[in-house]
Amino acid sequence: MSFYNNILETIGNTPMVKLNQIVADLPCTVLAKIETTNPGNSIKDRMALKMIEDAEKSGALKPGGTIIEGTSGNTGMGLAIAAVIKGYKCIFTTTDKQSKEKVDALKAFGAEVIVCPTDVDPEDPRSYYSVSSRLVSEVPNSWKPNQYDNPSNALAHYESTGPEIWEQTEGKITHLVVGVGTGGTICGTGKYLKEKNPNIKVLGIDTYGSVFKKYKETGIFDKNEIYPYITEGIGEDFLPANVDFSIIDHFEKVTDKDAAVYTRLIPRTEGIFVGNSAGSAIAGMLQMKHMFKKDDVVVVIFHDHGTRYLGKMYNEDWMRDRGFIESKKPATAIDLIQKHKNLKLLTVKDTQAVREAYDIMKKYDVSQIPVVDNSGAFVGSLSDTELFETLIEQPELKSAEIKQVMQAPFPMVKANTSIEQVSKLINKNNQAVLMVDLGGNTHIITKYDVIDSVA
Repeated sequence: MSFYNNILETIGNTPMVKLNQIVADLPCTVLAKIETTNPGNSIKDRMALKMIEDAEKSGALKPGGTIIEGTSGNTGMGLAIAAVIKGYKCIFTTTDKQSKEKVDALKAFGAEVIVCPTDVDPEDPRSYYSVSSRLVSEVPNSWKPNQYDNPSNALAHYESTGPEIWEQTEGKITHLVVGVGTGGTICGTGKYLKEKNPNIKVLGIDTYGSVFKKYKETGIFDKNEIYPYITEGIGEDFLPANVDFSIIDHFEKVTDKDAAVYTRLIPRTEGIFVGNSAGSAIAGMLQMKHMFKKDDVVVVIFHDHGTRYLGKMYNEDWMRDRGFIESKKPATAIDLIQKHKNLKLLTVKDTQAVREAYDIMKKYDVSQIPVVDNSGAFVGSLSDTELFETLIEQPELKSAEIKQVMQAPFPMVKANTSIEQVSKLINKNNQAVLMVDLGGNTHIITKYDVIDSVA
């Protein structure tokens, strides 16, 4: 039989995949190191396990202890997986800019997660760095890995990621491209590769709002460079000990928009479902096109999995809200019902009492409602204006059946009917139209839906 003794033995030995369409404008060969095949779906599994094992050896982490760490999510996942196997508890602090999927994933492994504000200095007692440090002093038998300054972080990649890349490329790698956060991945991997071949260029991907690029180029830590940004897992507002600037040859900054847009392009062009830092890396590589030659072999790290970003970069509404993709201009009937497409159509039966229809319309705050018969066929309609006038003139009709006061059925249109055609059907004598979508579900379109589409 062939099997692993536990899930931790599956960490590492991740595949290398040649990229094609998304890097078609580059003259070189581009290979992506797919770290999503680790059990926690990210490269952070490597250093999380290494930090724990080294802490166990030194006695810093004792049996039954609690691991407390500030994390953007992926390191926490790696720590949580190892903690399950090794019998530790976990408390993680993170920032409110991290995706909900990341927080929920940590909780799935039994970890306690404390969400802290993003827009505060690292020294602020509310920051996720400070909160994790405070908890270590308060929780008995606890240990903080401190991934930013813990040398085991970079050492994990020096011992595993670097050697794997060297072997997989048969030593032909010329450039390494990595998004820089804690610095462990790029510096540990880069150190190993440069020891093998000093001519290898190590290129770091930074983001606007981070201090790395300017510090590398000027030696100045400029607080004016610091401001909130959306990109996850890349950049910092301080200098982690694991960022060895002597190993990194160049930093390339990428905007939040470009990072998000290219994150979405990777699965659509290469079939690889990866996270935000991969999008940053691809955008950065394309910006650095002039640095690459025909025979170069460029390796880019794809850090984590796209499922961590379903509520963000892979959500079209989220992208539109931030101006990262253009809002789709409504053109047909199906575009008009997007705000209520998941709501069941509200109807009344022609045999119900008029007062029941009035009560339903009042309860759900609707101005018009379709009328159906016992078979479910649309046989009429009611609108608040006509109903009001009818009941004012004949109050006794409140007890009558709806079929006695209803108007003609709303016109029915197809999903691909143009907005212009829909608009012509809605007038003072007809307050709405009905539309059947591709799944056979019926929706109502009112004048307010049309007005919203052009407002």
